[in-house]
Amino acid sequence: MAIEMDPAGDRVWTVPNLLSILRLVGVPVFLWLVLGPEEDWWALGVLAFAGISDWLDGKIARAWNQTSRLGGILDPLADRLYIFAALLGLVVRDIVPWWLMAILVLRDVLMALALPVLRHYGYGPLPVNLAGKAATLCLLYSFPLLFLAGYDHIVGDVAKIVGWAFAIWGTAIYWWAGLLYTVQGQRLIRHARRADRSHGVEAGTGSTPYPAATSGDPGAQQGGRADEVPRGRRSGGSGPSSSERKGATSPP
Repeated sequence: MAIEMDPAGDRVWTVPNLLSILRLVGVPVFLWLVLGPEEDWWALGVLAFAGISDWLDGKIARAWNQTSRLGGILDPLADRLYIFAALLGLVVRDIVPWWLMAILVLRDVLMALALPVLRHYGYGPLPVNLAGKAATLCLLYSFPLLFLAGYDHIVGDVAKIVGWAFAIWGTAIYWWAGLLYTVQGQRLIRHARRADRSHGVEAGTGSTPYPAATSGDPGAQQGGRADEVPRGRRSGGSGPSSSERKGATSPP
């Protein structure tokens, strides 16, 4: 069967990638504004630019067919770094307790530890799911409000209430997304084990084994095994491609 490869997959110099690079450059600027001169309004401006560019690069990647593997790495990486930088600034300035940062970082550490297990079975990082995107948005909305919560009068009071609401919901959904990734990863590993056993039996009988990606298991459509082509890369495939801009890398 002929395989249709994504012509944009290997591109580096694209508009979405440029926006992601600009977002990454803004992370140390944001952290310096928060911890150095404590210019919160300028820091919030950098955070607002990050949020707008995050939305914009995804729209451009899909509209202009500029999805790429590099973009799939840079985009979630920028989200992680902004979350970490904002949490670090809030903790150092005693705006939020340290345990909130510990809870969020622990989830990312556990997800990172799962990557070698997936790679052992021939899978890459899992695509981003809807819960992960929602959690990231809630957290990124909460941080500017929590910075404003330190101000007096009604503006600070309202910002504190709404900011903590977004932070609590974002943290809960963040862990829920992690649970969904765990279930998906276990399903892919079971699929890989079944495929390996099937290949062993067929090899013993002298028959030619079929690739795991052509089995009817929906788990083969995601994750991208090293010895197979994900269904989303085939012509007319319905599964998510591993080069898709929003969801081809490690989960948020």
